[in-house]
Amino acid sequence: MATKRAKKTEPEPQAPENKGPKRILLVDDDREIVEALRIALETKGYEVLIARDGNQGLAMAERENPDLMILDMMMPRRSGFLVLERIRHSRPVPLRIIMITANEGSRHKAYAERLGVDDYIRKPFAMDRLMSSVDRLLN
Repeated sequence: MATKRAKKTEPEPQAPENKGPKRILLVDDDREIVEALRIALETKGYEVLIARDGNQGLAMAERENPDLMILDMMMPRRSGFLVLERIRHSRPVPLRIIMITANEGSRHKAYAERLGVDDYIRKPFAMDRLMSSVDRLLN
């Protein structure tokens, strides 16, 4: 007597993989700004990684593979533009990037947009403005 095996028509549902909190790399040389942003981002549940100059930011972006980078334009060793340019040319999957700057020039904004920045925010900025951009880019 032959026995029939039950056919499996659909794969077993898998539990979603818990990757933990979204990781944000903050690249800025201004300690006060870094600390204020770190507190605000951690309060919202994000994990914050910190780099103090452009070279360190590039190395950390490659090593840590964050979900988002908040990048200052004017920094020692390597400017935010050079970091942005290098990241856009070296990563197969684009990293979301918000550039923050005290520079008022529209040429800089246009150049950052041409390089593929996801958002461009001028200092001083309302923390709500930055948090809204972070939430929009990560969710």
